[in-house]
Amino acid sequence: MSEPIKNRYEFVVYFDVENGNPNGDPDAGNMPRVDPESGYGIVTDVCLKRKIRNYVETVKEDEPGFEIYIKDGVPLNTSDNRALDAVGADVKDIKKLKKDDPAIDGKIRDFMCSTFYDVRTFGAVMTTFVKGALNCGQVRGPVQLTFARSVDPIIPEEITITRVAITTEADAEKKGTEMGRKYVIPYALYRGEGYVSANLARKTTGFSDEDLQLLWDAIINMFEHDHSAARGKMAVRELIVFKHENELGNAPSYKLFDAVSVQKNEGVDVPHSFTDYGPIAVDEAAIPEGVTFTRLV
Repeated sequence: MSEPIKNRYEFVVYFDVENGNPNGDPDAGNMPRVDPESGYGIVTDVCLKRKIRNYVETVKEDEPGFEIYIKDGVPLNTSDNRALDAVGADVKDIKKLKKDDPAIDGKIRDFMCSTFYDVRTFGAVMTTFVKGALNCGQVRGPVQLTFARSVDPIIPEEITITRVAITTEADAEKKGTEMGRKYVIPYALYRGEGYVSANLARKTTGFSDEDLQLLWDAIINMFEHDHSAARGKMAVRELIVFKHENELGNAPSYKLFDAVSVQKNEGVDVPHSFTDYGPIAVDEAAIPEGVTFTRLV
């Protein structure tokens, strides 16, 4: 395995959607998530992490050290049992493991982190080990993302559609089409923020510079392999990365986030495209000493 990263990072990512639904709310008929108080759109961190996982799985194709722990069709305890097999343990005797081997927590954690990219990156709650009273059941990952929020309030539109595919044979005898509906946002620009802890990388998961570069690639391309009818036009427009000169950092993260801004162009009340906004600006004078920034998009 490569050496863990030695510098703390923060990042800001801007992405947009056109005539699509970036993150549906199952409690609201899959309507795009909206803060009911402010009207701003929301995309959850879980949604963004799913895109990152999917990209890594696509480009690495289960290459050793880059498997995905949380993936469709694979029960979590199946992956947990691989760690037990690796240390020569049986799931039936999991509660006895610590008595027999006081270092078992570290061995299992190291196997999971070295095998699964998303555990090494985001951490994980591994129920098999939690139930077995092992401390390795909860791993804090060095990379954390916030909810993304739209730059301006959004107004989702409900579009009525018709389809010729009838659900049942009985219905097909009575009608030739069925009605349906879908929600879209005509246009919205979203902003998300994230943190990369070199301290947790060193102490816990071993997140490396190679992993970090893959993370940046995944964020930049997280919508390029995720197109669907609901997300036909989504794109990452800017990724700004702040790098501290040491492990613990040189400035509070809010000072770096506050230095990044974007405004609508003069005369634009309701933006309909990315060109309705001015350049995404970084106030270099507000960036404290010991921190540098890079635009990756």
